[in-house]
This record gives sequence, C-alpha cells and structure tokens, in this order.
Amino acid sequence: MTLADTLQAAMKQAMRDHDELRRDTLRMVIAAAYNAEKAARRPLTDEELIGVLVRETKTRRESIEAYEKAGRPDLAAKERAESDILAGYLPAALSEDELGALVRDAIVATGATSARDLGKVMGVVSRQTKGRADGKAVSAMVARELARLDVAAHDASGH
Repeated sequence: MTLADTLQAAMKQAMRDHDELRRDTLRMVIAAAYNAEKAARRPLTDEELIGVLVRETKTRRESIEAYEKAGRPDLAAKERAESDILAGYLPAALSEDELGALVRDAIVATGATSARDLGKVMGVVSRQTKGRADGKAVSAMVARELARLDVAAHDASGH
C-alpha cells in the first residue's frame, strides 16, 4: 500500500468516525499532493509525497509561531493538532545520535574541512534526513560539526 493509499484510507476512516479535524487535515494534504502531481504531470512517489507532508508540517509550525506571537492560542492549538496528525504519516524521526552519525559520515564523504563546505554537506545530509529531521536542526548540527573541524585545524596549525 502506497503512502497516497494510506492517506486516502485514513481520510475515509476519519469521515466514518466523524473526526472532522483529521478529515480536514488529510483533505488538505491530499489536495496539496494532487497539486504537486499535476505540476509534475505524473503520480508522486512515496518519497515525493513525504516531501509534501514535510512542507505541510513546516507550514503548520510557522503558523503556530505566528498565532502564538499574535496572542491566538486557540488557532495555535488547532495548527498544533493538525501538525501532530501529519507527523503520524512521516517516517520516524532521527535521534540526536543518529543525526550526528549521518552528519559526520557526510562530512567525511564530501571531504568537508571548514564552515565554507556547509552547502556541500547539507546537500548530502538533507536527502538522507528528508521527513525525519527538522532542516534547521540539521543545519545547526552541520554548522557545529564543521566549526569543530575549523577549531581542530586552527589548533593543529599552531596559530
């Protein structure tokens, strides 16, 4: 069963259960996937559909921040609930240790030696973490690891 089939089945079940929030959330993500399919002029792969789910989840996170800043906890709570529903269809999140291992492997694989290589490393890591880790957290960890390399290189050179 593909992810698209899973989402359709979940929406139908939400309709039977009269779970309006789940039904509406799944309808929104299915519509976003439909639009992406039309743009691509072909059915989406599960990996591409995960990308749609990630974008939708990110939109919810940004809305939560905006609503909290605007003093609208009711709307922030609704967005949070939608985000939680979408998270159930994303692959399991990476632990800090798993993410660290991926980052270190990507640094070795790319031959990165300094913070200037951030983009090169992010290109490798972002493909491996799609839907499994927040992009900001990944970027921050890559930057930390590269900074550590810069410090080690600076110390080794004796300057």
